[in-house]
Parts: sequence; structure tokens; C-alpha cells
Amino acid sequence: MLEMTREEFEELVAEALDRVPPELMRLLDNVAVFVEDEPDPSDPDLLGLYEGTPLTERGEWYAGVLPDRITIYRGPTLRMCTTREEVVEETEVTVVHEIAHHFGIDDARLHDLGYG
Repeated sequence: MLEMTREEFEELVAEALDRVPPELMRLLDNVAVFVEDEPDPSDPDLLGLYEGTPLTERGEWYAGVLPDRITIYRGPTLRMCTTREEVVEETEVTVVHEIAHHFGIDDARLHDLGYG
């Protein structure tokens, strides 16, 4: 397994967020991004998770709710990558993938676009 501190990995996630086009970042609404070491044991290979209500499903009822949550998992990413460059690339793909869920894009479409 590739070694990388939590702080180094958090920095890569921050850099991946910085590379998302500003016009898309401005459209994010009520979203917080987190880094965790490991996902739920029931899905140990999960790289990222979006929890919340996508923009496409929000209606008049959507007010005063806690922020949606995007979590990027360090452990599975480091286990699947063999170089720092692979971690950078996989982190970028995972960040975009989870942001896309916030916009209502499903996994099938993301796979078609190369973000699966």
C-alpha cells in the first residue's frame, strides 16, 4: 500500500477541488467536503460518497437543512494506487464523481463520461 499522511491526502483533495471549474463550484449549494480514512466496513473499496439531496430533486420544501456531504476516503484510494501520480488522478476523478452526484448525474452516466 502506498504511504501518504492524512494531511497530504487532504491537500490532494483540496487541490482537486481547486481544479473544478469555477463556474461549477459556484453552482454547488449547501455542500461540505470531508476526508475520512475508511468507508463503512460493508463497502471497504468505496472511494467517495455523496450524501444529500441532489439539486435536481430539491423543491420548495428544501430549506433549513443540513449541508449535503461529500466524503473522500483515503484508505481505499491508497490501496488501489501504486504511485503518487495515480493517487492525484484518482482523487480528481473521485471528487468530480461525487460533485456530479450533487448535480443529479447518476453512476451510469458518469461511467459513460469516464468518471466511473
